Amino acid sequence: MNRPLTIAARAQVPPFAVMDILARVADLRAAGRDVISLCAGEPGGGAPSAVSAAAASIHAAGAPLTYTPALGTAELREAIAGHYRRWYGLDVPARNVAVTTGSSGAFMLAFLSAFNAGDRVALARPGYPAYKNILRALGIDVVELDCGPETRFQPTPGQLEAAVLERGRLAGLVLASPANPTGTMVSRTELAALASWCAVNSVRLVSDEIYHGITYPAAGDPDAKGVCAWELDRSGVVISSFSKYWGMTGWRLGWALVPDDLVGVVDALAGNVALCPPAPAQMAAVEAFSGLSYAEADTAVADFARTRAYLLANLDRLGWADAAPADGAFYLYANLGAAMDGFADSAAYCSALLEAEGVAVVPGLDFDTLNGSRTVRLSFAAGYDAVREGLERIVNFQQARA
Repeated sequence: MNRPLTIAARAQVPPFAVMDILARVADLRAAGRDVISLCAGEPGGGAPSAVSAAAASIHAAGAPLTYTPALGTAELREAIAGHYRRWYGLDVPARNVAVTTGSSGAFMLAFLSAFNAGDRVALARPGYPAYKNILRALGIDVVELDCGPETRFQPTPGQLEAAVLERGRLAGLVLASPANPTGTMVSRTELAALASWCAVNSVRLVSDEIYHGITYPAAGDPDAKGVCAWELDRSGVVISSFSKYWGMTGWRLGWALVPDDLVGVVDALAGNVALCPPAPAQMAAVEAFSGLSYAEADTAVADFARTRAYLLANLDRLGWADAAPADGAFYLYANLGAAMDGFADSAAYCSALLEAEGVAVVPGLDFDTLNGSRTVRLSFAAGYDAVREGLERIVNFQQARA
């Protein structure tokens, strides 16, 4: 008798709880319900007009779309390097730029190139679940740092020191600023302290900067777009994407700034894993760095800022507690507080809200398996009108149960 075929243990990553919510959203809309989805971390405006026009021209020309170099076309790598000069005053050699299939591809290449199975890598909890799921699938020991309101939901050198004492030497730290789901950012001083700690302790920093540019700084802040980790130290990996600031989620293009010691191995891995990023997307994405594209993206950010201001001004009406500051990105992450009364967990709250009022938000369990049973993430990427109507429905839902 044949033995049963196996399923790899490393493949047993948990599914996102939000997928059940999104599936129900689709069902309700198919049934004719008016549903406001405040789930997705996806700008609704789409790609800049110059990028879309370039893509149309590329396809209209009918030229063969062939493989590109594994780390991307020279033109796009040069354009990305120019972006760092424009935003951060950084001189980044194009050879250190790796274009990837979305930022997800960049994380995979970073983790494969920098860490061995059995290494310990620290990250904040709550945090984007794919970090730990990919790391664990690669056999890497994830060390979650409990980051709450007292640290503005970001890790500190003190927490890293404590983690080393408890768990042993760390090989890496994954840092996100602005972060998903909290939107919180580290200041230049805080980032410098973390980068210095990593350098002293031979820890590889992987800095997720995909939400740079979607920030809400005070007037005159010199770090308005966010602080790039390479401004402080170039031994880490910086990861970014076209998906958020430029609204190009489905184009599946991201990039990494790769330190000199990893360039060769990342190039080899990229060629084996994906051959190259999508060629037409690369060709069109060069136009993302035009003045018009920056202007269009900044207009979208201004709309996010308006929506965020409305949401924060009305936060008391929701009665939620310990809301993260939402320094950047387009998320509000908070404890449900008294609104949790009568619900087993945040997933039950989200399900009931969707059925009763047609509003979809994400349960915090996706981002924090320890404390997320009482938290939710609301995305205001859906825009001002959707958020305003959604908030009224949430208030009605909670008042009806009071």
